[in-house]
Amino acid sequence: MLYRTVPKNGDKLSILAFGAMRLAMKGSVINEARATEQLHHAIRRGVNFVDTAWPYHMGKSEPFLGRALSGGYREKIKLSTKLPSWLVHSHEEMDRYLDAQLQRLNTDHIDYYLLHSLNGNLWDQLLQLNVIDFLDRAKKSGRVINVGFSFHGNLNDFKRIIDGYPWELCLMQYNYLDEDHQAGTSGLKYAASKDLGVIVMEPLRGGNLGRPEPPPAVAALWREAETPRSPAEWALRWVWNHPEVTSVLSGMNEEAHIEENLAIADEGHPNSLTAGESQLIKRVAKTYRNIMKIGCTGCGYCLPCSAGVMIPDCFDIYNTRHMFGSEKEARVIYAARAGGILTGSRGYASQCVQCGECAAHCPQNLDIQKLLENVVKEFESGDTSNFEEIARKIFVPETPNL
Repeated sequence: MLYRTVPKNGDKLSILAFGAMRLAMKGSVINEARATEQLHHAIRRGVNFVDTAWPYHMGKSEPFLGRALSGGYREKIKLSTKLPSWLVHSHEEMDRYLDAQLQRLNTDHIDYYLLHSLNGNLWDQLLQLNVIDFLDRAKKSGRVINVGFSFHGNLNDFKRIIDGYPWELCLMQYNYLDEDHQAGTSGLKYAASKDLGVIVMEPLRGGNLGRPEPPPAVAALWREAETPRSPAEWALRWVWNHPEVTSVLSGMNEEAHIEENLAIADEGHPNSLTAGESQLIKRVAKTYRNIMKIGCTGCGYCLPCSAGVMIPDCFDIYNTRHMFGSEKEARVIYAARAGGILTGSRGYASQCVQCGECAAHCPQNLDIQKLLENVVKEFESGDTSNFEEIARKIFVPETPNL
C-alpha cells in the first residue's frame, strides 16, 4: 500500500480509502459478517482511511462501523463521517448530529468531520446558522480532530468554500470523464495550492468506468495499450497519477474487487503513466463523450438560471443514464439533486420558462431549452413524487436518537 501526506497535519493516508456507502448486502440489509471481514481485510492490507455519512445505508452505515471497528480496528484507521448539511435547520442541530454520530460510531472523536455535499447555496445557509462557530467548538472540544467538506457544485463555489475556512481536507468527484465537471482539475489544483488534502470520490463514476465490458468503441481503444489493464485499473491509475490527490475513495463490496483495488494501489504512484498512456485515456474519454446524448461540459456558464433549473446537473444525470443504462438509479439521483433533497433548492428541468438566457451563454451552442424538454420526458414522466419518496428514504433516514 502506498501512502500520501495531508499537508496541514502530516497524516499519512493510504491512497485507497474504504467507503461505507455501498457495503455488502444480504437482501435489504447490510451483510454484517461479510462486510466486517471485507473491511478488516482491507485494513490488514494497509487501508487506513474509512469514510461514512449519516444517511448511508438509510442510517445504518455509522452504527455498523461502530461495531465493525471494535477489537482494535478503530485505532488502526482515520475515521471520516459527515454532517448532513441539507438536514440542518438550526445551530443547535449541528451539535446534536455530531453527538449522535459519536454514539453511533462508538468513538469519542471523529478524525475527519466533513460538511456533506456542499454547493454554494448550502454553504451560504450553513454560514447563516454560524457553522464556523460549530466547527471551531467541535475541534476545541476534541470531538473532531480535522474538518473538511464534500462537494457537488461549480468551480467558483468550490473556491469560495475553500477560502471560507481553514480546512484540512476536501472530498470531490474526479475521474477522467469529469476533468471539467463540478470542481474538476482546476478545483483539484486550487485545493492543493491551499495545502488541503484531497480525497477523490467517484473515480469509477459509480462503478461504470470499471465495468469489465465497456462500450465496444471504448473496449477497442483499451486493446491498443502496450500494457494490458482492466478498465478499473486505468481509471484508478489516472486519478492517482495526479500528485495533488491524497487518496481515492472506493465503495468496495466484492472480494474480487477489493483484491484488484488493493493490488492497483500498490503501484499508484503520481506521474507514473507514460505520455502515450495519458493520451490513450484522453481518447477513451473523448469516445465516451461522443456516446453522450448531450455535449455538455459542465462549465456552468448557463448559470445562474432565473428559474432555478440546475442545468448542468440535469444534463449530467441524463448523460449517465444513457451511457450506462441505469434508469431507476438515474431517476432517484435526479429526484435527490434536482428535487432539492440534497441541494436545498429545487432545480427540475420542468421549471424552465423558455427565456433563452442560458443558450446565449453556452460555449457549446447547445439548444438548452430543447434538451431540457428531453430531460423532462426522461425523468419527469409519470409520478415523480414516487422517486422523491425513494430519495428521501435514502438520504433523509429516520433519526429516532437525535
